[in-house]
Amino acid sequence: MTPAPDAKPITLVVDGVEIEANEGAMLVDAAKHGDVEIPVFCYEPKLGEPVGACRMCLVEIEGIPKLQTACSTPVRDGMVVYTQNARVKEAQNAVVEFLLVNHPLDCPVCDKGGECPLQDISMGWGAGRSRVTDPKRHFEKPLPLSPLIKIDRERCILCYRCVRFSQEVAEDEQLQLLERGPKTYVGTFDDRPYVAPFHGNIIELCPVGALTSQAYRFRARPWDIEDAGSVCTLCPSQCNVKFTVRDEHVVRTLARDNADVDDGWLCDKGRFGYQMFSSADRALAPAVSAGGVLGDTTWEDALERAAAGLAGARGKVAAIVGGGTSNEEGYLIQRLVRGPLASADVVSSPAPSLPLGLRRRLADPALSVGMAEIDHAGAILVVGCDPMHEMPILELRIRKAVRRNGSDLLVAGERPTALDGGAAIGSNGALEAQRYAPGGTAAFLDEVRAAVASGDDDNGFAAALRGAESVVVVWSERMLGASGDSAAAESLLGLADVLGLDGQEGGGLLEIPRSANGRGLREAGCAEGFGPGLSEAPAGRSAAEVKQALEDGELQGLILWDVDPVRDFDDPEGWSRAIGNADFVLASSMFAAAGSDVRLPAETYAEKEGTVTHPDGRLQRVRPSVPHPGAVRPLWQALSELSAMLGDENGAGTSSEVFDLLAAEATFLNGIDVDQIGGMGLRWPELEMEWDGGSASGTAEGTAAPAAAPGEGRIHLGTYRDLWGDYVAERNPALRFLSPSQTLELHPDDAERLGVQQGERVQVSSDGRSLIANVALRERMLPGSGFLI
Repeated sequence: MTPAPDAKPITLVVDGVEIEANEGAMLVDAAKHGDVEIPVFCYEPKLGEPVGACRMCLVEIEGIPKLQTACSTPVRDGMVVYTQNARVKEAQNAVVEFLLVNHPLDCPVCDKGGECPLQDISMGWGAGRSRVTDPKRHFEKPLPLSPLIKIDRERCILCYRCVRFSQEVAEDEQLQLLERGPKTYVGTFDDRPYVAPFHGNIIELCPVGALTSQAYRFRARPWDIEDAGSVCTLCPSQCNVKFTVRDEHVVRTLARDNADVDDGWLCDKGRFGYQMFSSADRALAPAVSAGGVLGDTTWEDALERAAAGLAGARGKVAAIVGGGTSNEEGYLIQRLVRGPLASADVVSSPAPSLPLGLRRRLADPALSVGMAEIDHAGAILVVGCDPMHEMPILELRIRKAVRRNGSDLLVAGERPTALDGGAAIGSNGALEAQRYAPGGTAAFLDEVRAAVASGDDDNGFAAALRGAESVVVVWSERMLGASGDSAAAESLLGLADVLGLDGQEGGGLLEIPRSANGRGLREAGCAEGFGPGLSEAPAGRSAAEVKQALEDGELQGLILWDVDPVRDFDDPEGWSRAIGNADFVLASSMFAAAGSDVRLPAETYAEKEGTVTHPDGRLQRVRPSVPHPGAVRPLWQALSELSAMLGDENGAGTSSEVFDLLAAEATFLNGIDVDQIGGMGLRWPELEMEWDGGSASGTAEGTAAPAAAPGEGRIHLGTYRDLWGDYVAERNPALRFLSPSQTLELHPDDAERLGVQQGERVQVSSDGRSLIANVALRERMLPGSGFLI
């Protein structure tokens, strides 16, 4: 593991200007401290070590006879550099001229025109004229590099950026430079489409117009658009984004660099998911049900009917809150339900919550670790989760730590993950990923804990964890299973205790919640038995218990806020019956809300104002980038008005004032306001406070029993949601081709035992329910286990 470097200030002179910089910084970055810009094409710090491929950044350094590449030259104390003398300018002119020899004059029709580094550098550092009169090189153009990206090979300057991203960041290793000399081009080895979860980043990385978005192509020019920053709330990664807005519509999403959150990357869901904002079937007005059919109405009518319907079910109302809900909305919903509606049933997860005391121990700031700290962790244990499908950008962060800094990567879980094969890359430990049956997390953690405590070096995981200076344990709320298994959480805390993670510098626990703002909603009070700030509240029902209570008639009213249990939860048939059995259903949704009596049109995260909480505890601001379309209104405002109709006047006139109400009740948010959160976020676990959440140590001392072998014709069955297996892929034309079919993952030995083959459609039955799935054989599955994904 390479430790985080200690910054040592040095002084150098660039073009006669004395500059202070950190020793080891690249000259091209250090020069910026003196307002000196050195042109680059291939250099991009996010890609790792510089390669000096384009030669655009050549500079003269006193004492060195040849010109040097500023992108790959570390600064040293006393260095004297010239970036604009005659010798350097001649070299810069030559590089630009060489690049333009075959570059087409496509600027008037090129999507990159107006925001193109090649245009800017040609104007600023080029000769301004061409001596070439011969015909330029031609390729067939444009060609589909992938279903989402077009490639124009004539425009490519072979900067290596896209290839390096594929090889060294995403590590999908699909893109390569093919052929030689003037025929060199970027492509895949077998000419198959480049399809990968992060491949849209190469569009933004490309310094010319060689790689363009199929969805944005020919949609706008830079002088037609405005940029607006916000946060993506499609998954727990909560990446910082920059929306490109034209005529009050989002037409593109770019990354907004935040090294503490996303390292400047986006997954393709976040990059192309904006298309659903303008979906033809989006709800743009409140609606009420008449004869089972929703019809548009006014906000006044909708809220009056909602107030009457909920009042009629007072004391028998439950609320289910979806992951795209802001902290402010979550706070107002739980306040509405627990206050005027006199109920205790507020949930934001399909699985039961952990006991409050256990959840508070897991939230202890002394056990918390920030995303950026993963970069230099001595060892990273990924247990019971698959970051690619649950929190995609976290996967890139882990790969970065392993490849660049030599962190040991240890992977253990119920099913294979994309990280399994990366465990040996750049790692000191090179341990094989460990597999256990569904529900076996607690037993695995207990085994590792016991080995760490006893000094058993025969257990490779224990030896690697014990020998690391700092340990980051990445785990998932899904690890707790459908029943909210407290044993797994206790075992996790027991391992954290023997590893000394409590207060360990650069180490700790990082939980991936089930939904985008899962942590924020929990801390706002949207969980059974949890009040704002993880305070104690009256015990309530879990989601499964809410479903059963609706079916049994014990609950009469239901609030569905940015969630569709039929679509998002297990047992869709059961949820459909439960919703149909409710006397009154209030829903907030971007689309049709089947079974609802009143539907309020939901905002997108491009229109919403509020805050969300990253899994590492970082509060982030979601800011409106476009006006609300149609009759859509801020939902916090609608909730405030609805609460007032039911007798609870909160006095908040803005979203920020609602946050102030939340911060006043959540002790660890006391004193924080939205201005402090700013554009880059604020991690509350880093603030000075007295934490009264109890000891962080686990209580389990024994070893949980492993799962028994499955019976004849049976397997241990688990479920997992594919990254693309939700409404986002279905609602976005650019992503629709990625929507997966129902798949049953099996080990080949189990397939042979059960008499099924690769690709065969089979019926899978469990707990009285059945479905049809396609068989996918995976060698890395644990024999005896299967997964529906």
